Amino acid sequence: MASSATVGEQFWDRLPDAWRATLEPRIEPTIIERLVAFERRERAEGTVFPPADRVFRSLHSLDPAAVRCVILGQDPYHDDGQAHGLAFSVSAGVGIPPSLRNIFRELESDLGIAPPESGDLSAWAERGVLLLNTVLTVRAHEPLSHRKQGWEIITDAIIDAVAQQEAPTAFVLWGKPAQEKASRIPVPPHAIIASAHPSPLSARRGFLGSRPFTQVNEFLNANGRDTVDWRLAR
Repeated sequence: MASSATVGEQFWDRLPDAWRATLEPRIEPTIIERLVAFERRERAEGTVFPPADRVFRSLHSLDPAAVRCVILGQDPYHDDGQAHGLAFSVSAGVGIPPSLRNIFRELESDLGIAPPESGDLSAWAERGVLLLNTVLTVRAHEPLSHRKQGWEIITDAIIDAVAQQEAPTAFVLWGKPAQEKASRIPVPPHAIIASAHPSPLSARRGFLGSRPFTQVNEFLNANGRDTVDWRLAR
């Protein structure tokens, strides 16, 4: 059996250096040990999304200081071939899930940007948008199956790391699990833009028509930060 130190190293080695340096002092080693054990057990017993090497892809996409906007969702897509480490995103060539279709629908309504053919949101991540879920893994075909296993402590630490920076940042909270993080975000200097989740089950209860993309850019512009180019390749 691996020692605690080895378990911790294996976990932290999955993160880029800038995030590791920021997060490691914030998280108790025992939390990491329990989470690693849980994830290993789940992957040994069945299929877990996203693949292990993509769990922290959102953090590999940009350093903490580069974050201008956080889009926070619930947990990864739970159907085959969808989750790839960026919240709400799917790889090119994968069918666009209903929640993402509603995001694109709102993007067009808000900014007049036609829905792209691909659901890959990597371009947003490269422009300073942290695409994060409150829980970073899920058992195949069982939504919310990995809640309350330790991931929320990790994502709390990620949100704290961004929220404690001086640069004004827009936090977009979609759905109840995301909105439960609101108390961690000081306003000002930051902004909270909250609405219902874009899922077809809730999108008409406050997501559609909320104009989150305009709200983000108006806040960033008003606070002297570069706005986000929300266009995606067609």
